[in-house]
Amino acid sequence: MTRPRLAVLGLLSAGALLLTAAPVHAQSGWGLRTGYSVDPDQFYVGVHAGVGPLVGNLWLRPNLEIGLGDDVTVIAINAELAYWFPTKSAWRLYLGGGPGLNIFDYDSGSETRGGLNLLFGVGHRGGFFGEVKAGLFDSPEFKIGFGYTF
Repeated sequence: MTRPRLAVLGLLSAGALLLTAAPVHAQSGWGLRTGYSVDPDQFYVGVHAGVGPLVGNLWLRPNLEIGLGDDVTVIAINAELAYWFPTKSAWRLYLGGGPGLNIFDYDSGSETRGGLNLLFGVGHRGGFFGEVKAGLFDSPEFKIGFGYTF
């Protein structure tokens, strides 16, 4: 299967799961994510876990993202922390960041580089979230995505 077809299949699968999933009322659990990155310009799909709270409103959100496009495949393994701001609404804002290990697979070979991600997001207690990430060092420069935590 070609990379573009694999990316489309992944996006459609993630979308179907998001549309058919029953809502939950907790921030913990595992989830799916998808989005678009810049430098390299790619669509990505991934999984994450919500572990916590570690201390107060601070959660561990490790995630694995696979980006396809721009003549490279990027596998990003991120160990991110997210601080969830308390609100009286079903919607909550969060800020965070953490280190990432990025594996770049080119036709001519592969290389592994370390990076750092800074993130801002908004999540609903029902499980849906959207976030933006800024990458430093050798992480993708910018990501915008959404997902669902089960």
